Amino acid sequence: MPDQAEHDRQRQEESAILSRHKMAPAGVACPLDQRVVRRYLTSMNTVVSSKGQIIIPAKFRRQDNIEAGQTFDIERVDKGKYRLTATAPPKNQGLVDTLLACPVKDWFTPIASESTDSLEGPS
Repeated sequence: MPDQAEHDRQRQEESAILSRHKMAPAGVACPLDQRVVRRYLTSMNTVVSSKGQIIIPAKFRRQDNIEAGQTFDIERVDKGKYRLTATAPPKNQGLVDTLLACPVKDWFTPIASESTDSLEGPS
């Protein structure tokens, strides 16, 4: 993994390339590699709250259909680098609502069930 000095050098290089691109006269091509363009188009800043919460910017939430209550896995890749991955919802999520919305009345009736929290696993 690159150290902080390498990371800073890459950021300076990217900034220089983007600056040249913005200042280039019309019709003059500037070299932009895919890594720089992707970072430029998908990078946003956010702040950690006093409760340790990180807000995903609204633009990203809209692009990826992220809704309140959705769960994520977070992985520490390196010092100061983290990977956030949306977890797949359970396959049966929303099933009861779908069955209750069935046009045939009383086709499905949910039953009360006991909690499994008090059950003990094999010894």
